[in-house]
Amino acid sequence: MKCWILLHVAPGAVLLWLAAAVSLAAGAAPAWDLGTLSRPPQVYPATNVADGVQAGFFTGLPYRGQPTRVFAYYRVPTNATTRARVPGVVLVHGGGGTAFAEWVRLWTGRGYAAIAMDLCGCVPVGTYGKWERHADGGPPGWGGFDQIDAPVGDQWTYHAVADILLAHSLLGSLPGVDARRIGITGISWGGYLTCIAAGVDRRFRCAVPVYGCGFLGENSAWLEDFERLGPERAGRWLDWWDPARYLDDARMPILWVNGSNDFAYPMDSWQKSYRRAPGRRTLCLRVRMPHAHGGAGENPGEIHAFMEARMRGDLPLARVTGQGRNGLRVWASCKSRVPVRRAELNFTRQGGRWQDRLWETIPATLDARRGRAEAELPASATVWYLNFVDDRDLVVSTEHEVVPLAEGRAPDPPVAGGKMDR
Repeated sequence: MKCWILLHVAPGAVLLWLAAAVSLAAGAAPAWDLGTLSRPPQVYPATNVADGVQAGFFTGLPYRGQPTRVFAYYRVPTNATTRARVPGVVLVHGGGGTAFAEWVRLWTGRGYAAIAMDLCGCVPVGTYGKWERHADGGPPGWGGFDQIDAPVGDQWTYHAVADILLAHSLLGSLPGVDARRIGITGISWGGYLTCIAAGVDRRFRCAVPVYGCGFLGENSAWLEDFERLGPERAGRWLDWWDPARYLDDARMPILWVNGSNDFAYPMDSWQKSYRRAPGRRTLCLRVRMPHAHGGAGENPGEIHAFMEARMRGDLPLARVTGQGRNGLRVWASCKSRVPVRRAELNFTRQGGRWQDRLWETIPATLDARRGRAEAELPASATVWYLNFVDDRDLVVSTEHEVVPLAEGRAPDPPVAGGKMDR
């Protein structure tokens, strides 16, 4: 195991995290009872109804020795039958969010069974931002940094992941749902949880973390939280709750969606995360993609197309098969069953914080017959990646590469010729 030690190199300087091997107490690492969590939980009625969906509480894990209940919205399309089962999707909300009925309706309108559960012991009581704690809730979110000294089973991430698995089991038990075809997608903290759940629950057919990733102790919006915890407690949090610990076991196909300047989950940590997961990966990295619920995180067409390809065998997103750079000349290749109509080079001339860099986009030369795009990097470019855009206006991205000589730094691991969407 590893502990991450925080150092201040100078006032106002970037926080540096160095890995140091330490031993943690035997048996202290998280372990979920997958046998119990794979069984459908008991469901209780709820009064927080919403148009077009069902509302209820399901039994969660005990918190501080007391039973808990988890609020959820869910629905199965009316055309689902035991002879014509439909696929399903588990919807994991982000920080400040709750179970969103409109998110369930979005997916049931596409022919999926869907469930969205609250992960902070709350119930919605009105419009967006109107929710409150209920008496039988588990630990409050987000991140649970202030809970790190509590027993593992009383911490937020432990409960949130367990609730996701229980929601998966509940959805798969509903009449007309094909339990073998259930995916998961989550936004922000929900993307973080999606990364963990994908490594813990191998029943998921596919996963789509939006923004979320691991390696939070190296670069994320929470470095100050880790500093306040101190080296030992921060190291414990990271060893227990960082998605990097679980992504090694995420073997299902994953679509990773992010923005170039995301304030919480920057591109360097994001890249380490998607490289960690051994399953097939597809990237969608849009320049300055907004970070939000209510549209930006739920609605990218790439998510729907990715799910449809996995669940129903529809036309998949393009598959990046290689990329490389020769001096300032960069290239990438792809295979696609949908015509690719253009390619674009995205690059920045800046260093420093990933969140603050200015990105520029110029057309790349596309040879559609060969499925190959090429472009010339400006001499001042520090980082680049290519996007392929198909006839549906859906984007797949190459990995980003830091230009080795741009900042007098050693080259990153080579990517030339390597397969990115494995």
